[in-house]
Amino acid sequence: MSLLPRTAEEFSSAEYWERFFKKRGEKAFEWYGDYNKLCGVLHKYIKPRDKVLVVGCGNSELSEQLYDVGYRHLTNIDISETVVNHMNQKNAKQRPDLTFQTVDATQTPYEDGSYQAVLDKGTLDAMASQEGALAGRMLAEVGRVLGIGGRYVCVTLAQESVIKLAVEHFIQVGWAVRLHCLGDPESQEVSSFALPVFVLVCTKFRQPMPMPILEMCQGEDGDPVRLPVVADLLSVVRERQAYAMLRQRLRTGTDATSTPSLTLCHAPTGRPRYTLTVQDCPPGAKVPRANHFAIFIVPQGRETDWLYGLAEGRGQLAASANFRRLVVVAMHREQEYTDMQAVQSELSPMVMELAPPGMPANQKVPFLSVGGELGWREVVSHGTSDLSGQYSVEDVRGEDGQLYRRLVFLGNDGLVQSESRLTNPAAAAASSQKNKKSRRKAKPSAPPPMTTPSQTPGGALEVDKGYLCCAHHRVMVAGLAMLGVGTDHNKDVSVLLVGLGGGGLPQFLRDFVPGARVEVVELDPAVLEVAQGWFGFTPDDRLTVTLGDGLEHINNIEREGGHQYDVIMFDVDSKDPSLGMSCPPPAFVETAFLERVGNLLTSRGVFMLNLVCRDSALKKSVLGRVRGVFPRVLSRGIEGEVNEVLLCSRGTGETGVPPSLLKAGKTLQVALGMNSSRAATCIPQIDITELLEDLNVA
Repeated sequence: MSLLPRTAEEFSSAEYWERFFKKRGEKAFEWYGDYNKLCGVLHKYIKPRDKVLVVGCGNSELSEQLYDVGYRHLTNIDISETVVNHMNQKNAKQRPDLTFQTVDATQTPYEDGSYQAVLDKGTLDAMASQEGALAGRMLAEVGRVLGIGGRYVCVTLAQESVIKLAVEHFIQVGWAVRLHCLGDPESQEVSSFALPVFVLVCTKFRQPMPMPILEMCQGEDGDPVRLPVVADLLSVVRERQAYAMLRQRLRTGTDATSTPSLTLCHAPTGRPRYTLTVQDCPPGAKVPRANHFAIFIVPQGRETDWLYGLAEGRGQLAASANFRRLVVVAMHREQEYTDMQAVQSELSPMVMELAPPGMPANQKVPFLSVGGELGWREVVSHGTSDLSGQYSVEDVRGEDGQLYRRLVFLGNDGLVQSESRLTNPAAAAASSQKNKKSRRKAKPSAPPPMTTPSQTPGGALEVDKGYLCCAHHRVMVAGLAMLGVGTDHNKDVSVLLVGLGGGGLPQFLRDFVPGARVEVVELDPAVLEVAQGWFGFTPDDRLTVTLGDGLEHINNIEREGGHQYDVIMFDVDSKDPSLGMSCPPPAFVETAFLERVGNLLTSRGVFMLNLVCRDSALKKSVLGRVRGVFPRVLSRGIEGEVNEVLLCSRGTGETGVPPSLLKAGKTLQVALGMNSSRAATCIPQIDITELLEDLNVA
C-alpha cells in the first residue's frame, strides 16, 4: 500500500491527505522524528506557558506528548477533516484541553499577535511544493498571529528551495533566523528518508534587525555559527545532507568500485580539517574474519603521494591493510594537530558512523599510520597567483625522513607543482669532515634523516640544488647524453626551457652541465617570485628568465630567425584539467608548432617533452604528431606516475636505442661531477646510466 506521495505537489493537496489518513488509520505518522528526538530543541525555544499554534498537525503524537509534559495551551490545526475528527475523539477524555480544528494554515481565524509560538512539523515542506506561493501565504500568516518575541519553530528536511524561501522571507522582514541540524530520521518504516532533520527557528522582533542574523547549529545544543549570507547557510545544509546520504549508502553495503569522500570542517572556523575517503575491499578478497574496519591516518604533507592521493594507490593501500573497509584520512594544511591520540579522539565519533554493515557493535577499530606518527608540515608562505589561484609553500617530512619544500596549487586538487629537498649546510659540512677522517670506503647514500627546522642545530635549511626530486627532470638531464655533453668538442650547450616551476631543473642545468646557457620562459610572475624567494633559484648571465607565453615566445623567435638551441624542453602544465592531458597544453603539441620547435634546434639538437596524458586515444594522437616531425623518438615512463618523457631528434639511420648512448651517459656523469665548483654538500646526485637503461623507442 503506497502511503507516500507520488509527486511533490501531492504534499500540499487536501485530497491527498484525506486519502492518506483514511488508509493510515489510527497509527501515528512520525516521519520527521518523534518527541524523543525533537524534545531537546523544542523545550529550548517553546515554554510550557506559551500559547502555541501547531500547523498541519496530522495524526502525530507530538502534541499529545507535549501536553503530557505540561504544555496545556496548544491549538492544533489541519486541512484534513478526517484526521481532526479522529484526534478530537482520541483525546476527548484523556486530554480535554487539547483541541484540534479544521483550519487552513494560510488563512486562520485567530487574532493578530495572539500566539507566542507556531510549531510546524513538515507543513512548510508540503506547502512549498507549489512554487512557494502557498508557503509564502502561510509564512505571512505565521508572522501575523505571532506576538513580539514569538518564534516560528519548523521541523523540516530543508530541501533547498523550501529553506531558501523561508529564510529569505524572515530575513527580509527583520527576524532572527537559526537552523539546527539534528541528524537523520530514525523511522524504520520510511527507510528511504535518509536525509537529516533540521529545525528552523525564526524570532520576531519589535523593530526589524538592521543587519541579518543568520546562524547554524549542529545538534540541539551546538554553539551557533554566524553566517553572512543565505547562500552560505544553504551550502552548509547541502554538506550535512550529502554526509547523511553517504552514511546511509555505506550502512547498506560495500562497493569496491566506488571511493566516496567527504570533508570534515573545523566547527569554530568552518575551514576544512579532515578529508575522509572510503575504500572497500573487492568481492572475493580473503579478509580475516575480525578485520571489519580500520582508519588510516595519512602523514601530514604526504596526502598527494601516489599511495594516498590517487584511487589506484589507495586501492593498493587498502589491499595491504586487508580490511573489509578502510577509511583514509588526510589532514589539512594550516590546521593544528596535537598528536595521534588527540586525532583519534576527535575522529572516532564521526568515523564510526561509516562502519561497514554487519560489523559487531563492540568491535574494536584500529587507527593505522606510518610509524605511529602524524608526520610534519609547516606552511612557510602562501599567496595568490592571477593565473593559477591560491598557492602554498610548505616544508614537509618525506617517507625517507628527509625534509622537502613544496609549491602546492590549492585549486587543482592540491597539485604539487614543484618540490626540492632541503639540506642543512652546517650539519652536512660537519658530517663531511667526519667522513674524511674515516678510512673506510662506503657507497654514497642520501643524507641522514633530518629533524624539523626548529630542532636543527647550526643554522637555517637550504635547498639542495644537486638533487632533483622530480623523476622526469632527472630523465631530461640524462637525455643530454644524446648531445654528447662532456666530450672535448662540445663545450657549450644552449637550452630553452618552457615552464619554470620551482626552478630546480634550470638551476641544475646551469650549475652542473658544462657550458650550459639556459633560457627559461615562464607565464606566471608569481611562480618566478616563489622560485627566487623559496627555492634558491638564482638567475645570472647564464640563466635567464623571460616572463611571457611560451607559445608566443617560440613563434616570435622562429619567425625572427637567428635563434637556435641544442635542447628545447617543455615542462609546462595545462590549466584545464578536463582535457585528459595535464601536461603540456594541447597547443604545444600541434603539428605546426612542433615544426617551429624543430626549426629552432641545431643539427644535433634534442626536443624533450614531459607528457602527462590519461586519455589513451589522445596520447596516441600526440605521439603520432611528434613522430611525424621527429623521426627518432625515445621515451621513458616514470614508475608510479602518468608522466612519460619523450626525447626527440631529427637524426636518421638508427631505429632503436643506440648502444653508444650508455657510453655517452657515463661521460655525462663524469662531466656533471667535474663541473661542480660548490661544496661537497651540493653535488649532483643522479645516476645517468640507470635512467638511460630504461629508454624505449616510442
